[in-house]
Amino acid sequence: MKIYTKTGDKGTTALFGGTRVPKHHIRIDSYGTVDELNSHIGLIRDQKIDELSKNILVKIQDRLFTVGAVLATDPEKAILKSGKKRLNIPTISPEDITLLETEMDRMNESLPPMTHFVLPGGHQTVSFCHIARCVCRRAERLATALYEISPFEETTLQYLNRLSDYLFVLARKLSHDLQAEEIKWIPQKDS
Repeated sequence: MKIYTKTGDKGTTALFGGTRVPKHHIRIDSYGTVDELNSHIGLIRDQKIDELSKNILVKIQDRLFTVGAVLATDPEKAILKSGKKRLNIPTISPEDITLLETEMDRMNESLPPMTHFVLPGGHQTVSFCHIARCVCRRAERLATALYEISPFEETTLQYLNRLSDYLFVLARKLSHDLQAEEIKWIPQKDS
């Protein structure tokens, strides 16, 4: 299989189903940002972190490929002439969302309660989590804008929302594990 096809040389690309759209189309921006998020999560997974977190991140990366496939599917071509769905894979399930919630609850049990916002940073691995969290929020914003124009399964949006929360809690857990300082954001007072 060739990597280059030359079909995008004029600024268009094909959706799942064959429809060609401009490369700046919100659908492309949505799943492209999910792909960017997936790469950032791979970077977190490549750090010296606990095996359970690595395993959860692999599951998340798998689910993000599914999110990308959902977002890349032309809704007008989502159903084949045979009546079957073009996207013949399990989409995001409530159980996928529950996994993130369960993991957040588990991690939070060992963390001190939050009393302030915290400044991103303290350790390179923690910073990678915060970058991924921000990219996830951008992916969510783009996906919600796309959803308003062309609705898809709501569980996809819910997953992105919960994932950004998960990445925040993971950053806090890794700060704790790595004994990195969490600097509280305390707003300055007007003089």
